[in-house]
Amino acid sequence: MAQSIPATEQSIHLPHPKRFFSQAGTKREPMKRPSPRNAMVAATEVQVESFTFPAAVKPQGSAKTLFLGGAGARGLEIEGKFIKFTAIGVYLEEAALPCLATKWKGKTAEELTDSVEFFRDIVTGPYDKFMQVTMILPLTGAQYSEKVTENCVAFWKSVGTYTDAEARAVEKFIEVFKEETFPPGSSILFTQSPSGSLTIAFSKDGKIPEDGRAVIENKQLSEAVLESIIGKHGVSPEAKQCLATRISELLKGVSEKKNE
Repeated sequence: MAQSIPATEQSIHLPHPKRFFSQAGTKREPMKRPSPRNAMVAATEVQVESFTFPAAVKPQGSAKTLFLGGAGARGLEIEGKFIKFTAIGVYLEEAALPCLATKWKGKTAEELTDSVEFFRDIVTGPYDKFMQVTMILPLTGAQYSEKVTENCVAFWKSVGTYTDAEARAVEKFIEVFKEETFPPGSSILFTQSPSGSLTIAFSKDGKIPEDGRAVIENKQLSEAVLESIIGKHGVSPEAKQCLATRISELLKGVSEKKNE
């Protein structure tokens, strides 16, 4: 049975369908400082535009429930006006906290926001991650996949790791999206596993499907999708700042737990 997500009210500015988000708690409560075992209790939902990302989800391609690390919008400045295209939520397995605490506990939100290495450690960490990309404006699958793969290939080439295997993975990625269209409120869902697989799913009915539309077995592509969001040249600085702020608070809990 697919997992339902509570709905939120439609925006009075954009005709967003009532799907994938919770109406309650548009105000964010201060996060408590948890141990790694209760991160999902402390994690709060985050509102981006008219969308509210829930505090925890169980994504396709994973047997685990992941907590919301951070969320933010992606947009571009067009003719002097910043236009937001998508709202993005990044979820992490609770095992991320002790992994990150080893190097990053005690760092401020500002220090984490400014650290390329911190976000790289999240991208490459040995735990499940889930990315939810929800449309603010309509987009075709071809438009989305071309932009994402352009960012991925640019990153691989910059670090000298673009091979025939990545080229084949990119072709499969583009094929999965080729016939899709995404109206406002619909979502693209990515689950990244430590083994290197990327599970792709789509939602237009307010539910997270149990099974993905496709699974691509390529570690570089799996990591590069998240890298394109929160990496050095990530498309959502807003999501990066939110992620850094929330993880900084959660890591304080890991430190306190160890000192008890």
